[in-house]
Amino acid sequence: MTTLPTVLITGASSGIGATYADRFARRGHDLVLVARDKARLDALAARLRKDNGVAVDVLQADLTAPADLAALETRLRDDARIGILINNAGMAQSGSFAAQTAAGIDRLLALNTTALTRLAAAVAPRFVQSGTGAIVNIGSVVGFAPELGMSIYGATKAFVLFLSQGLNLELSPKGVYVQAVLPAATRTEIWERAGIDINVLPEVMEVSELVDAALVGFDRRELVTIPPLQVAERWDALDAARQGLMSDVRQAHAAERYQQAA
Repeated sequence: MTTLPTVLITGASSGIGATYADRFARRGHDLVLVARDKARLDALAARLRKDNGVAVDVLQADLTAPADLAALETRLRDDARIGILINNAGMAQSGSFAAQTAAGIDRLLALNTTALTRLAAAVAPRFVQSGTGAIVNIGSVVGFAPELGMSIYGATKAFVLFLSQGLNLELSPKGVYVQAVLPAATRTEIWERAGIDINVLPEVMEVSELVDAALVGFDRRELVTIPPLQVAERWDALDAARQGLMSDVRQAHAAERYQQAA
């Protein structure tokens, strides 16, 4: 009998993370749930154990705290049962770029980029050695939509997409699956925490629909899964245009239009 890999999920106390926990528990996977709110994690873990008969470990952690992040890295490096990492923990940006504080910027970057990258880096060598494993990074369509005005948040999500694409090139030949999931507006607590009234948005996806669609992409082994994108060819065209742009880059000389002053 094949043993299913344990799934470690960050930001698991609510929203997307909690829904991933529910779905993987239904599939029979044991879980490691990570978040700051231990009471909510304990309640979720108790329900998932009762309903699905799976083992669930709870790890209280603030991924912007160096000691907590380091402890989680150690768990990922050492626990060979963990075969799937869901990098879901994140926060939104409240206010314009000019309104940001140094502390707020540091926290946003630490959670959305540094923690996600370090956790992937902690588990990747073990996955490569075993020739199996999956890393799922939760990004956002805001990562290619600067017009939406969330400049720092969008930049972190652009980072998540780029990192996932790069990891795919490096790790997929060694048997490791990487998926970037790019939601649009989804009904989670991230909005309230950022001081944004989600009810003013014209369209919002329910979290269960988002995660179920993301798991269809996971099962199909998609690199980039964009559940709200209605025409898949739009992404294909964007990626083809990017590759076409790179084919026109010549490193040795500036383009002719820059060869003389205006």
